[in-house]
Amino acid sequence: MTRKPFLCLALAVATLATTLTAATEAGFVSLFDGKSFAGWKMATENTNTWKIEDGVLTTRGERCHLFYVGDGKPFKNFEFKADVMTEPGANGGIYIHTRYQEKNWPKYGFETQVNNTHSDWKKTGSLYDVVNVKESSARDNEWWTQHIIVKDNRITIKINDQVVMDYTEPAGTQPGKDFTRKIDQGTFALQAHDPKSVVRFKNIRVKRLD
Repeated sequence: MTRKPFLCLALAVATLATTLTAATEAGFVSLFDGKSFAGWKMATENTNTWKIEDGVLTTRGERCHLFYVGDGKPFKNFEFKADVMTEPGANGGIYIHTRYQEKNWPKYGFETQVNNTHSDWKKTGSLYDVVNVKESSARDNEWWTQHIIVKDNRITIKINDQVVMDYTEPAGTQPGKDFTRKIDQGTFALQAHDPKSVVRFKNIRVKRLD
């Protein structure tokens, strides 16, 4: 597939920006080296969906989740940031407090939605099926930063420093049967599930708060 010149330039600039940003954010640790899947483990289904292109994790294909396994200590309270770009009509996601699964939809944790113009009305920044955002503040073909903050019983999602979702879990909340959607602890996962979607992730970093 022939790429548009401006997109190639944006991806090249993104690689340099990744290094600079990670170096200037105190306390954040990079989770992706821009060269390999080191520290990450794919589900066993449709493993050709994930590629590294120009230093960027890129999805094209059927469902396959990519889990972070580079740290054996679960993440409970943290700030997670990833720079994300979607092509028009794309749908993806970022999971938190999840666990590795070989196939199917992740049962554990929460999905934070990545979707600006896909037909699903639950848009970028939604805490999927917990607190849904109807309008995206991000745009296709432009990089944005998805910033997820978890502290005790509260989850906040920012898009380019703008708070778009703020959820405080009610006392006594119990895990769901099919999808837990319960604040706990775990790891992160990036979602690919729509063969017509192209989603890119780079500059993935985290800072523990406990």
